[in-house]
Amino acid sequence: MKIAVSSCLLGISTRYDGGHKHDRFITDELGKYAQFVPFCPEHLAFGTPRPTIKVVMQSDTPLIVSNKDETDLTDALKKTSQDETRAISQAGICGIIFKAKSPSCGLGSAIAYLPNGYSIGKTDGMFAAMCKADFPLLPMEEEGRLCDPWLRENFIMQLFAYDDFEQFKASSPNMGDLVAFHQSYKFMLHAKDEPSYRALGRIVGNLEKLGFDEVLSAYERLFKETIGIKSSIKKTRNVLEHMAGFLKKELNAVEKTVLHEQIKDYAERIVPLIVPLSTLDMLAKKYETSYLLGQKFLNPYPKELALRSDLKSGK
Repeated sequence: MKIAVSSCLLGISTRYDGGHKHDRFITDELGKYAQFVPFCPEHLAFGTPRPTIKVVMQSDTPLIVSNKDETDLTDALKKTSQDETRAISQAGICGIIFKAKSPSCGLGSAIAYLPNGYSIGKTDGMFAAMCKADFPLLPMEEEGRLCDPWLRENFIMQLFAYDDFEQFKASSPNMGDLVAFHQSYKFMLHAKDEPSYRALGRIVGNLEKLGFDEVLSAYERLFKETIGIKSSIKKTRNVLEHMAGFLKKELNAVEKTVLHEQIKDYAERIVPLIVPLSTLDMLAKKYETSYLLGQKFLNPYPKELALRSDLKSGK
């Protein structure tokens, strides 16, 4: 899996002051499962070190202006931003991690100013805005927001699901393969958005008897949109109860009580998600419930990342 990352987050000295903002979660944890494609349109445009820049709104048009002498640097940064988007589009990436608050890479966190110097809120940096326009289905996040366990867990889940679909698509699948793929993601999709999950089921059902390429294309778009939706404790609890329902005929009284107590404790934020999920996984293995064991929701990414062990990973 390849991920495009602001180069300063990888420990590369491309910050305006000649430094970096090395993010250890990205390089040391996520780096065990991904290759990184670094980018920095500011470094390409202005070198390192360099004077700082800012976003200035001129009649609703964002300009890039030097903090040193108010020079308009919009065209220079636009060119290198376009160069970087072309480069990462050719790299086969499965997601992007931006540097927060950057006038080029901020994802909704770059401060916008009026020409008189007053700030008027926050906006996307120039490069981030281009990426959103060019890659609307690609997982994207800022490193600052990844400090939130809930956002981190959702983003990592989205990353691995996106990569899984890309590998699936490259395997020359047929309709039967798509049905199996969808079945493995049913509970994850349900935990994201139930209407979208049901719509994906209808696409796979193919009552209109469309050609496979058309079905796959429609499925891909909605699948990638759905995995980008944030889950919630309420939706996840509903899915956990559904999964428990597949075991209701096998469980003894103690197992049933323990499982449902754990689901309730998760919903009340007493225990993290990993607790009821581990019990579900153990019981599915004990009773050889293959349908549950095949669900990506149980193991959406490497367990070593331990993102579901944090009580704050649910909201």
